[in-house]
Amino acid sequence: MIFGRPRFKEYMMARLVTLSIMIFLVFSVGLFLIGRDMQTIILAILLLALAFSFFVFSIYRGAKHMEKELNTINKYLENIDKIDKIDYKAHFFTQEFEELNQNLAKALKKAQKREEIKQQYNAKLKLKNRQRADMISAIAHEFRNPIASIMGYAQTLQDDPNIPKPLQEKFLSKIYNNGNKIESLLGRLILWNKFESKETKLHKSKFDILELAQETKISLHEKYKNREIIVQGKNRMVEADRTLMDVVLKNLVENALKYSKDEVTIIVDAQRISVADKGVGIAPKDIDKVTKKFYRSGVHNWDNSMGLGLSIVKTILMLHYTKLEIESELGKGSVFSFIMV
Repeated sequence: MIFGRPRFKEYMMARLVTLSIMIFLVFSVGLFLIGRDMQTIILAILLLALAFSFFVFSIYRGAKHMEKELNTINKYLENIDKIDKIDYKAHFFTQEFEELNQNLAKALKKAQKREEIKQQYNAKLKLKNRQRADMISAIAHEFRNPIASIMGYAQTLQDDPNIPKPLQEKFLSKIYNNGNKIESLLGRLILWNKFESKETKLHKSKFDILELAQETKISLHEKYKNREIIVQGKNRMVEADRTLMDVVLKNLVENALKYSKDEVTIIVDAQRISVADKGVGIAPKDIDKVTKKFYRSGVHNWDNSMGLGLSIVKTILMLHYTKLEIESELGKGSVFSFIMV
């Protein structure tokens, strides 16, 4: 193609000028044919030419204004991915063009909104991928030690069948304990996955929280035979998910047992349930971090079962419309508590 499509203004002016010249010539010829006074005819023709010129000029201005507005809208459409804000308001001569402009502006805003939603979705997807990578890393780290220990003890027993009986029993006990640790890690991981996928529902019932604390003490005694767990308080009925509250108490007590050498105390008072230890304590700057999943403190090496233990506790308590409160002092110990009415 030698010539492209004409611009809006060019098309309008070409048609209008052509039509105006034709009408002007027809009227001029008509005046010459029916007129008698030449001076009057010439004056009429000049006035007619002036009127057509003014008419063409007015249409030209309008067409130019419309072309400018349409070019602006077209510019928005061409650069829709780069536009941050739409603040353009067009004023057309006709209702149709005005509505066209308004509809295009709405379309641009919707496109911008979709782009924002897309960016938010991509950001969430990146966060999920990063969290998944963190989880895989945490799982690999936590499972490596007990698996290596099981393989080491099993290999020793296999390579030397003449190992003394007491040493064999010790190695088998180590294998059993590490197997229990892997099972516990898997249990916490499965529970956290249920929380993440919103699959966990509360099954509330009324039960004695002091009795549950006593059961927690008994169930953990086998695993921590040389440690003392003290339960203090009076019997008190609460309405909650008994299974999940058992998870809360076990996680808090195990956390206290891991990071302290003295006794751990479960206290049940009129409103609050607390777990107190005399361990290494937590630095003030780390208190808000220890309940985050996969968190590890470089100072005290908080081995919190993939960093999920306290995070699971926090989530369960949130489901019960309460929260975990932590008071701690370095070198003196910590108190983890929550209100349960």
